[in-house]
Amino acid sequence: MELASLLAGERWSDHPACTHPLLAALARQVNDHTSDAGRHRLADLIPSVIGLTGQDLHIDARIALGSATMALPVVAAERQRVMAVSVLTCDRVLAELDGRAPGALEEQSRRALAKAPQAAAWADRFTSGVRPSAKGFRRQAAPTIVQDAVQGIAQACVPDSDGMLHALLIQAIDVCAAWSGHDRTAVGWSVTSCGERRSASGSVRLATGRD
Repeated sequence: MELASLLAGERWSDHPACTHPLLAALARQVNDHTSDAGRHRLADLIPSVIGLTGQDLHIDARIALGSATMALPVVAAERQRVMAVSVLTCDRVLAELDGRAPGALEEQSRRALAKAPQAAAWADRFTSGVRPSAKGFRRQAAPTIVQDAVQGIAQACVPDSDGMLHALLIQAIDVCAAWSGHDRTAVGWSVTSCGERRSASGSVRLATGRD
């Protein structure tokens, strides 16, 4: 993110204004939890995060949901409840935004929860009647969900955690590009175009937006 701020012509910072705050937080987390051997692959993605920002809460909810659904099937058992709560919380935020019935889960959410049925059942009971506020979700829940998901994937017993984290970041970039009105693949995200865009229980509570 510091290199992204430099390429965008901003003051040197790992919180550049040119990148959505949650995407930037995910990028920092992925960088910190990727091995030294795998970190060089992240460098190619640096230009891709520049110019991706916006106020639409769909961006936060989609990035957080994508993180939670990717992490839920692979994280350790003690983390699965947190991730299941995260999936339900994100899905309910999206339901509110889209005018969908809260109980009508998206396919992405259903598939992830089906891979951890016990955690899903517990999370459904825990979050019964909970309606996270937009402010609480953006400021607390979404960043916590992203952090827990990245940490869980990094510590999971999977063949290639670096690859999963890389895929998670790409997924978040594509989500942000779609909802901020950019086509990442079409634009190409060259440095020139970047310059032109210059002008557990505690975790569970945070995942629901509760204080």
